[in-house]
Amino acid sequence: MSMIAVIDYGMGNLRSVSKALEAVGAKVEVTNNARVIRKARGIVLPGVGAFQQGMQNLQSLGLTQLITQAASQEKPLLGICLGFQLLFEQSEEHGIHPGLGLFKGKVKRLEGPVKIPHMGWNQVAFSARKKPDIFKGIPDGSYFYFVHSYYALPEDENLIASTTTYAIEFASSVAKGNLWAVQFHPEKSHKLGLKILENFNEHLG
Repeated sequence: MSMIAVIDYGMGNLRSVSKALEAVGAKVEVTNNARVIRKARGIVLPGVGAFQQGMQNLQSLGLTQLITQAASQEKPLLGICLGFQLLFEQSEEHGIHPGLGLFKGKVKRLEGPVKIPHMGWNQVAFSARKKPDIFKGIPDGSYFYFVHSYYALPEDENLIASTTTYAIEFASSVAKGNLWAVQFHPEKSHKLGLKILENFNEHLG
């Protein structure tokens, strides 16, 4: 069975993500060990919290280059929530901070006459241009669970796999080759969220 490395960099929701993956039949190891991550067939980068702290933690563990190398070697990688945002070039959260740069674009604060953070269930509209394999079997307009105050703005609109509206329309998922990332929490999104994780696991073969 293919092993999935859930990267432990001290930014929360590790247990819920790993348990959800195990619930769909995945073999999971929660780890920050470089050898284990290199050996894994797939990587999940979860996370809850501040962008700058997340990047500092990854850097202090020596994991930033490892993640970018894995991505360049076409190892399947799924980013979730903060892990989604960290894949971009920079964030405007509490100043300007560089990210992993796997996707061109920046992370900006949600604004408008709405309550921040965006917390709760909201709909996901799939792009007419693409619907990645990880969304196989999931109807357009399905609801997923969100908790975030910032959103990613991809430079290339072709990266956008789905959008969600909360004051503004923003990218709620992106996809490029072996890289997928979602702003919402599949591990908190009941059956449809588990279906995404199941699809990711099945992609590993």
